[in-house]
Amino acid sequence: MSDQLSGTIERVTFHNPDNGFVVLRVEVRGERGPVTVVGQTPRAVAGEYVEATGKWADDPEFGKQFKADTLRILPPSTVEGIEKYLGSGLVKGIGKGYAKKIVDVFGARTLQVIDESPTFLKEIKGLGAKRITRIRESWRQQKAVRDIMVFLASHGLGSGHAARIYKTYGERALDVVKENPYRLADDVFGIGFQTADQLALKLGFERQALPRAQAALRYILQEASSDGHCALPEEHAWQQAEQQTGIRLEILQDATKLLVEQNELIRETTLTPAPWLYLRPLHHAEAGVARRLLDLAKGTHPLPAFELDAALGWIENKMNLTLAASQREAIRQAATHKVLILTGGPGVGKTTLVRGILEIFLAKKLRTLLCAPTGRAAKRLSESTGQDAKTIHRLLEFDQRGPQRGEDRPLEVDLVIVDEMSMVDIVLMNQLLRALPSTTCLLLVGDADQLPSVGPGCVLADIIASRAIPVVRLTEIFRQAQESGIVRAAYRVHEGELPESTAPPSSSGRGAGGEGKLGDFYFIEVDSPAVILERIIALIRERIPTRFKLDPFQDIQVLTPMNRSELGVKNLNVRLQATLNPPEAQEGPEVARAGGVFRLGDKVMQTRNNYLKGVFNGDVGRVHTIDVDDAELTVDFDGRDVAYEFDELDELTLAYALTIHKSQGSEYAAVIVPLHAQHYLLLQRNLLYTAITRGRKLVVLVGSRKALTLAVQRHNPSERYSALGKRLLDGGA
Repeated sequence: MSDQLSGTIERVTFHNPDNGFVVLRVEVRGERGPVTVVGQTPRAVAGEYVEATGKWADDPEFGKQFKADTLRILPPSTVEGIEKYLGSGLVKGIGKGYAKKIVDVFGARTLQVIDESPTFLKEIKGLGAKRITRIRESWRQQKAVRDIMVFLASHGLGSGHAARIYKTYGERALDVVKENPYRLADDVFGIGFQTADQLALKLGFERQALPRAQAALRYILQEASSDGHCALPEEHAWQQAEQQTGIRLEILQDATKLLVEQNELIRETTLTPAPWLYLRPLHHAEAGVARRLLDLAKGTHPLPAFELDAALGWIENKMNLTLAASQREAIRQAATHKVLILTGGPGVGKTTLVRGILEIFLAKKLRTLLCAPTGRAAKRLSESTGQDAKTIHRLLEFDQRGPQRGEDRPLEVDLVIVDEMSMVDIVLMNQLLRALPSTTCLLLVGDADQLPSVGPGCVLADIIASRAIPVVRLTEIFRQAQESGIVRAAYRVHEGELPESTAPPSSSGRGAGGEGKLGDFYFIEVDSPAVILERIIALIRERIPTRFKLDPFQDIQVLTPMNRSELGVKNLNVRLQATLNPPEAQEGPEVARAGGVFRLGDKVMQTRNNYLKGVFNGDVGRVHTIDVDDAELTVDFDGRDVAYEFDELDELTLAYALTIHKSQGSEYAAVIVPLHAQHYLLLQRNLLYTAITRGRKLVVLVGSRKALTLAVQRHNPSERYSALGKRLLDGGA
């Protein structure tokens, strides 16, 4: 026999929109205080009325709870409940203050007034026309979003993306989703094929239907692009789709033929050993990069004739240095080749060369532009050259329509320098090349031994391997760099040798913990994941700030090989947030969204390109404000505040810890890297090399010697399916 319970929701303690699990504090008549109710529901809001059936239970950790088998959520039934409901932040424009004012005037009729006659709200002192319009629109959206939530939940799906579905399709959202649920995977951020497929099958779509096969193939190729591939061998794509969906091979072949006819997929047969399947934008980008690079390399160099040896002497005087023979040759190459690649590891003088090349172009009154893939890399480039540098996205004037610089509106420039080229993917490279006039010089600067880009392609390595574009590879490490333990460690790893460290940072002895000269590279040997985690927390909270005078927020970055596991990004961020920005240190509100909590001052990272907001995947900032009344959070990205509605917070993640891949293009005063067998699948030489080269003043590896040895010894980075090199050799086909 089930028990019954009903009452007003006093607080939503926890809610997971992915599975509907919820923990409520409910005011129940006859009980001394709020009781805890746990169950499942698409959404619950403080002030709403809940009817539950289930059983009372004593949880050993949380005490007495009502474990609900069913939860029925109803609109608020009391004036107090309505005030709490409106003051919860559910409706933008109404916070606790306005909720009380509105309820004081309209009482039990409040929700009816907002729903049917919102113009009556002008009777409330302080509510202007603009805020009333916002309240009306938010109220309408909330009703539509709730309908979508209920629809998704009734088909066994989480409701976390309901607001995005509504924003994507508007008032027709439910009709669109019912007609073709596979559109969700293409149109709505955060929804993949598997979720859309689950819904489609529950709506009665046939397992062997052609639309399902088409969606499955697009999904397989999109997943491949997320792993860095520009394409997949046709047979490989069919095999994966068949394994994951059970769709028969002949159906997949028919779907491929149809997608090729519709120009959604490109079937490449001339440059590859077997037919490859491309998503059309990736084929377009790969072919475009090859063609435009070769075209750009042709023609007359924009520099006028001049005496190069005299210019080199002038550069040395101006920069107060003596150029090595390899550097003089590199500048000579830049003065004669329109497209040039400058590559090499840390300490080989890439920055000096960039400055020298810039000086020549500026002295000849030529127009120059400097750019890099990330804001941090652009800022570092600007600081090292004394010239303005932008991200590639800002250089191309990206907005919600895409890049506003292109063939129809090219950049007005004679020399473009791109730093950190190893992390530029094939799509962004094509967009940049589209914006360059044919007369432009292009200097690509990067370390080819670092990890390839997060996005598809292996642009820098492919261009170098093709030998179709001139390359200057710098190998001489200059004396100042040779004195750096970080540089020495990076090159030892690069050569397959274990890096050497000084004594680990501690409270006694020499090295980082004592009074001796501070080193800049350390390996702290620890075998247990739990102890590794505690050492990291101690380093970032106490030891590094105390001994090295570095700020835990601004200067120290934890970099880890993977997302999951005890030493993965997710768990590290939870622990580091609790250490550096605990709830008891907060004076303002916090907001729980997307499976986590955001607090004022939190370090956060953008996880997708958002052209409307002008922020891009990998941008890191700090939470600046949280406005519960307007359900809005702002993030300070290097002095620019960007606003997020609460239902957009799935675009953000905590950034106290980042994956090593996500750290590309960035440099930090101090880097801490956990290494353990938990990371076995990702432990590679180029991964560790990339992590070490992210640190400027201090790098600390914390982990097992076995994991360190494995990472150093494994040098078999997985190859990516890319035909860029072959296209360059084939004349840009």
